[in-house]
This record gives sequence, C-alpha cells and structure tokens, in this order.
Amino acid sequence: MDQTKSRLITSVFNPHIKSLIKLRQASSRKRLHLMLVDGIREIKLLKKGNIKINEIYYCEDFLRDRDLLESLSCKNTFRVNSTVFSKIAFGDRKEGIVVVAEQPKKNLEDLEFNEQSVFVVVEAIEKPGNLGAIIRTCEAAGVAGLIVTEGKTDIYNPNVIRASLGTCFSLPLVEATREETLSWLKSGRIRIISSVPDSKISYWQVNFKLPCAIVFGSEDKGVSAAFLSLSESKITIPMQGDVDSLNVSTSVAIVVYELLRQRNISKIR
Repeated sequence: MDQTKSRLITSVFNPHIKSLIKLRQASSRKRLHLMLVDGIREIKLLKKGNIKINEIYYCEDFLRDRDLLESLSCKNTFRVNSTVFSKIAFGDRKEGIVVVAEQPKKNLEDLEFNEQSVFVVVEAIEKPGNLGAIIRTCEAAGVAGLIVTEGKTDIYNPNVIRASLGTCFSLPLVEATREETLSWLKSGRIRIISSVPDSKISYWQVNFKLPCAIVFGSEDKGVSAAFLSLSESKITIPMQGDVDSLNVSTSVAIVVYELLRQRNISKIR
C-alpha cells in the first residue's frame, strides 16, 4: 500500500467515519453486506481468506504492525488522527488498523463433506461472545463446518469477530434456516446427534467415529423439536452439585474434543 496516497481524516463527523460507525448496527451490516473488522490478528485472517477489503483506516499513533498495513491493497485508504481512531476502534483495543470488508457469503451447498466429516449446528444463539467462542473451538478442532440456524446475532457482529479471534474468516461458516439445514443433512444422509440436558446417554458413550452433525440449542430453550425428532442419538453432559447446565460454548468444546479423542486424531477436517 502506498501510504502517500492515503487521505487524512481529522473529524469524527466526516461522512466516511459516520458510515463506518453505522456498521456496528446489524441492520446496516445486513443492508450493505459489509462488516467492520478491527485488530491485527483478525485482519490477517481476513486477508488470508481472500476477503475483499473496501476501505482501510489507520492511525500512526497506534499502529502496531506496519508490515500488515503495507501488505493490504485498497484504493480507499484513510489516515486518521488519534481522536478519530479512538471513535472507530472497537472497545479499548487500539492496534492502529480498522477495515471495512465485504461479508463472505457461503451456502450449505458450499460445505464439503466425506466419510470423516463432522458438522456443528447451533440454534438460536443470542450472545455474540458465545457464538465467537464456538467458532474458535470449531476451527481449533477442524470441524468440517459450523451451521448457524435461527441466529439471534449475525455471524459478522464485531463482538463475534473479536471473540472468534478472526477464525470466522477461516472456518467454513454458514447461516441457514432450520428447515434448510434439516433438508441438507437428510440429502447428505448425515446422522444427527443432539445435545440435551436430560438424556440417559452421556456424551462419551455415543459413537463419534462416523460422520455426523452435532446439534446444540440455546441455553434457555435447548434443541428444537424438529432436530430432536430426527436425531439418531441424544446425548448429555452430566452435571454435579447445583449446576444444571453449562454455557453453550463450553458444551460444544467438551463434545467436539471427545470426538477427537475417540478418533485418536488431532483434527477432523
């Protein structure tokens, strides 16, 4: 990137800054199919995923990785002062670069599967931090894909991106309706295993050595009847003491890594 061609912005009322800030709103992200990405690690994974960057904003006072900035290519590049960057940076973290990028859109048909594949399906997840943590776990374990159904937070919410540490750009990640997901699983003859609070089968007792989709519901309502009715197995994570449930991201991690243990492999994908 030729920084000599970057334009300087010194006002938080600049139209570009006002438009950028609007991308913190789900309605604007959905309407424009854009997302706001803040942070060195996140932007590196964005770049690695060949996702198109529409705008770059950087601040010399906070810049931590000049090599990353130099490696980015975008004609709409803006240099901002510390006041403006503090306004557009996410939370208290200021690493000197914020970008506006196009949302990658993948469909269920884009997911690849074979005799090894394992998918994770989550229903009606409300908290961006939970969804981000689930994405991070699924990428760490190398699952074939994460399917988000009936989502109550969009997958490119800035909180999701941050909680996932940018792995939302490397994990095969799809948003779909419950009906679309069930139809796709049926067509691929992928068996369904649902995580529930009251099954007699503990999560380590089910056979995870065959391809499958593991379904996790919201913490308040659990897995929907539609998935339960088609589940080959219903598994539970036993609880001790006064605890009757775990955070859904913790549940995903426990079950997915039991699957790796059974297969005696380090990754599924």
